[in-house]
Amino acid sequence: MAGWPWSWACVGVLPLVGAAMVPQGCGPDVNALYFNLCDLGAVWGIVLQALSGAGVLSCFVLALVLLASVPFIQEGKKKSTVGTQLLFLFGTLGLFCLVFDFVVKMNFATCASRRFLFGLLFAVCFSCLLTHALRLNFLSRKNSGPNGWRVMGLALTLSLVEAIINTEWLVITILRNNATSSPVLGDPCDIANMDFAMALIYVMVLMALTLVLGFTSQWGSFKHWKKHGVFILVTIWLSVAIWVAWITMYVYGNEALGHEGWDDPTLGIALVANAWVFLFFYIVPEICQVTKAGMEQTYVEEVYPTRGVGYETILKEQQSQHMYIENKAFSMDEPNAANKSQSPYGGYSSQLRSSVYQPTEMALMNKNNLENPYDHYIPRVTINPSAISSNASTLRAEDVFAAGSRQPQPEGGHVRNF
Repeated sequence: MAGWPWSWACVGVLPLVGAAMVPQGCGPDVNALYFNLCDLGAVWGIVLQALSGAGVLSCFVLALVLLASVPFIQEGKKKSTVGTQLLFLFGTLGLFCLVFDFVVKMNFATCASRRFLFGLLFAVCFSCLLTHALRLNFLSRKNSGPNGWRVMGLALTLSLVEAIINTEWLVITILRNNATSSPVLGDPCDIANMDFAMALIYVMVLMALTLVLGFTSQWGSFKHWKKHGVFILVTIWLSVAIWVAWITMYVYGNEALGHEGWDDPTLGIALVANAWVFLFFYIVPEICQVTKAGMEQTYVEEVYPTRGVGYETILKEQQSQHMYIENKAFSMDEPNAANKSQSPYGGYSSQLRSSVYQPTEMALMNKNNLENPYDHYIPRVTINPSAISSNASTLRAEDVFAAGSRQPQPEGGHVRNF
């Protein structure tokens, strides 16, 4: 019975010890697995969560912007890369989501997903960059290349290779055989840092090939495609720098500094940094360039800048010529035409006017009103033989009108000359 007071004391102290173990910022009901999500002492977890959440939202917004820009893409060669860029955005979105897996503490499920998805998601992103750089090599040299479906299919095939490698590696790591040949589940968390880095060799090969193809895309003669290669080069160079930094710290640096607990923050920071590099230096510039007119559209606009205006000018010239002819026809009916001074080219002008003379609409309207002779009277033109020159080959309209004007006019009528 003497031990009862000590037992009751231990029961009363246990809740206090449990409350003391809960980090500041986390509630008492939070599982210890998720302490890094709310621990104010582990600021790196909260910062990575904020950056990852903003990245997830940015991926959704950029995907919507890219899809909304499809109807406004003027060049078919740029439109065919939209599928590959959407696949790239999907891989970048996965990288942002995978950050939460590294903030959460390790268990069987989180370690297995880390080992499998880390290399696969990076393989998707670098495969898209690699296939786009390969297509740019054709475009910069021939201004033509493989269509979008082939490029996207090649990117998926390259990503599938990494999926097969990771699956085999994970199965071999987890399923181990003991001496009795009975399968025993291994711990995916019990993997050396060097083994984790060596499992990503295929992804490093994709990065190296992308870097080489990015350089060769700058050797073509079609310069308007080279700027897309520059986007890929900048992105891949920054990615290489990030990978060199995190591999160095993950394999050697943390152990040398005596910070074994920095492995998860190192991988989480690498994921966030590389994902934001993908967005800022590749996706955003590509979306800004996707709706701009290509070289072919610009060339057509410069060669034919006023195609519609020229057509309208031709129509206006034809209308002005038609009005000029009608005005000439009206001038034949003017009473003072005979009093005008004759030019040396009068014979040729009168021949031209006589050949193009046609009755105007006003004359036809007056012809219909001949039933009322007291209101409208159109004098008939009669030919006076004395007005015709023996040397002229054609009849002059001024002489004909002058001869006709000497005819007697009817009494009491109004004469209207047009």
